[in-house]
Amino acid sequence: MRLPCPRKTEEMSGRFAWLTLIAYTMCASVGALQPQQDKPEATPTPRPHSVWDGVYTPEQAKRGSPLYQQKCASCHGDKMTGGESAPPLAGGQFLSNWNGLTLDVLFERIRLTMPMDNPAGLSRSSKADILAYILNMNKFPPGTAELQHKTEQLKEIVIEPK
Repeated sequence: MRLPCPRKTEEMSGRFAWLTLIAYTMCASVGALQPQQDKPEATPTPRPHSVWDGVYTPEQAKRGSPLYQQKCASCHGDKMTGGESAPPLAGGQFLSNWNGLTLDVLFERIRLTMPMDNPAGLSRSSKADILAYILNMNKFPPGTAELQHKTEQLKEIVIEPK
C-alpha cells in the first residue's frame, strides 16, 4: 500500500524553514562550544613601554645636559622650572601636561619647534640626548639602551607619573 505524498503547502514551507533555522542555530552553537585549541590563538596586544622602564642611558643624559644648558635653559630655566614664555620641563606641571602621551609627541615638539630661534640647528640625535636629560631631571630611571631618535620607536613609550 502506498501512502499519498503530502502536498507542499505554504504552512509546510514555513515549518521547513523554521526547522532549518533551528538546525543551523544548533550546529553553529555546537561550533561555538568547541575547545579553545580549535580556534586560532589571538596575539596579545603588546604593552607600551613606560618612561619608568629605563629608556635612556646615564651617558646619554650627560651628553644632553650641556646641550640643554646652551639651547634650552635661557627659556625653560636651569632647573627646567619654566619661564615667562616657556612651560616647565620637570616636575608636577610637566607630568600633568604630558601624562598619557607618548615620547614621540614630546620629541616631535622639540624637534620641530626648539630652540625657537633655530629649530633646525640641532640634529635628531642631539635632541634625543636633550630629551634623555629631561627624563633624567624628572627622575625617570636610566636603562641600558639609549633613547632612540626615531619617531616610530618613541611612539611605544608612554609618559606617566608613578
